[in-house]
Amino acid sequence: MTTLNSVALPPWADELKRRYLAGEAGLFVVHGNVHDAIAHDDRLLPFVEFLHTVVLAAKPQRYELALRHAGIKQHGVNGKVLELGETLLENIGHLETRMRAGDGVALVLPHAGDLVPNAETTFLSTDERGLLEILHDWSLSGLLLQRNHIVVLICASLSELHPSLNTNPRIAAIEVPFPDEAARARLVAQSAPHMSPAQQALVAKHTAGLRLLEIDSIVAERPAAGLSDEERKKLALQLLGDAPDAQQRAEMYAGVTAGKTREEIAFLILGRATTPAEQKDDPVDAMLRIINTRKREIIQRSCGDLIEFLDPSYGLDAVGGYDQIKQELMKIAATIKTGDRRLAPMGLLAVGPMGVGKTFVIKAFLKEAGLPGVVLKNFRSKWVGSTESNLERVLKIIRAMSPIALVIDEGDRSFGSGEGGDTDGGTSSRVIARIKDFMSDTDNRGHVLTILMTNRPDKLDVDIKRPGRLDRKIPFFYADNGADRMHVVRAILKRGGAPLPADADVALIEALDPLDGYSNADLEAIALLALDMAREDAAAAAAGGGDIIGNGLTADHLRRAIADFIPPQHTDTIQLMELLAVQESSRRSLLPERFAKLAPAEVSQLIAELKRRLRL
Repeated sequence: MTTLNSVALPPWADELKRRYLAGEAGLFVVHGNVHDAIAHDDRLLPFVEFLHTVVLAAKPQRYELALRHAGIKQHGVNGKVLELGETLLENIGHLETRMRAGDGVALVLPHAGDLVPNAETTFLSTDERGLLEILHDWSLSGLLLQRNHIVVLICASLSELHPSLNTNPRIAAIEVPFPDEAARARLVAQSAPHMSPAQQALVAKHTAGLRLLEIDSIVAERPAAGLSDEERKKLALQLLGDAPDAQQRAEMYAGVTAGKTREEIAFLILGRATTPAEQKDDPVDAMLRIINTRKREIIQRSCGDLIEFLDPSYGLDAVGGYDQIKQELMKIAATIKTGDRRLAPMGLLAVGPMGVGKTFVIKAFLKEAGLPGVVLKNFRSKWVGSTESNLERVLKIIRAMSPIALVIDEGDRSFGSGEGGDTDGGTSSRVIARIKDFMSDTDNRGHVLTILMTNRPDKLDVDIKRPGRLDRKIPFFYADNGADRMHVVRAILKRGGAPLPADADVALIEALDPLDGYSNADLEAIALLALDMAREDAAAAAAGGGDIIGNGLTADHLRRAIADFIPPQHTDTIQLMELLAVQESSRRSLLPERFAKLAPAEVSQLIAELKRRLRL
């Protein structure tokens, strides 16, 4: 019996070899990271070429289904298309004749999702139905294993294939994962010998979620495709001028800007700084910033509009008020930073009325924890199977990028009871079920933190809120008094470039104390309106005496802004959302005093009354 190649193989290829030799299957579906290259003998081989020349090298007859020719291509020196018949099914039939007459045929089908797509069988073309029937017949009849043949279907996601292939017990599915840190380290060492070992290790650690091809595009030295390493180093020195550690920075920058133009390198190095003197990052941090920028570009390009990266500008110190919530989030951030997976929560549920600052606080938490965050965007498609395929692709990338946070805003719309129904053929139900499975996968603990935000947690399915998916439930409420509102306004003005002196508290509290029921968003609108008023008549305010608070802003400006501002009139709705947050809270210590002593039954009764009043 002709075996598969005996050289050292990646784990996925080794599994294919083991299951083939054990007689488990002769037809395999290889899925996942199949659009990457494989590092072999100091080279990066395209995936299909690696499969032919390394994994299946022992097979004397190797063929590939060439979709663009609707024919069979023999793999070898010439790679010519065999002129066997006029149609795809005729060509497959001629190949089957060869398979029944001889041994040791390997057939590879790239882009298998285009050959036997995920669709109702009645909607398939004659060729697609015929190929589907042939694949089932080969796997179940014993032809492949009896005659020492092997067939490999390649696709990015199992959801691309006709579902009957996934349920065939004689067809084995093998996933090709994204490269782990060890594989990335070997590739960086191979592609970037000009880097120091310390730099290579950093690049390997911080390129999680990228394919080897993509990492190679960041670090590989290819003078013909751009500036050489020395030219990049010289350019970096010119850009940095007399910045601290310029020499060390230039060496690090040169290592991660391969293939970039002068303009692109200048943008990556200076970033948001306008002059080299503004570059205050540690050299290593600066290099990682460039790596993360390029990594983000690559992932967004490969994912299209499926995900969006969060880019928080402020940490928790920029959040006004919410002291207990900030302490709770700081503890979680510290746990994530230590890498202790056992104590890390699987997910967070942020609940509270609209305008309370949930999104801002969560973004600040991500920055504080040093945790990148991504938001699922529109991965739904009108094409059958594409929605599930898009979701699988995104989830694999998210898992590979760990540690990371998956943020889902307005979670009641994504996971609301009865969402989708049967109007979309069950796609919504399958998508929700898949995300739930992902959230509860214990392998994600400490690697992927799911953060779901909503102001209507009562619309969520009960099982989405259970421990093991969303372990910590953090309630947000409007400020209770003038002192709490003062902290919020201070933080808003500080972010707006108008920090207030410490002695402004009395004037602020006096002006803000009557504003019961005002949200953080309302307070921000008032603060910015007051600041705008102050800037318009700064000269008059300075000349007219009055109660100067700072930066030209007076207590009178704040009072005028409060008088001019009309808050949204949704009192009952806001009360309902606050009570729902009370009901969901996992800790009584996170509740404000006005809610802390309410019994659960009393909360439920108040919620029921408000829903009757609102006709919900």
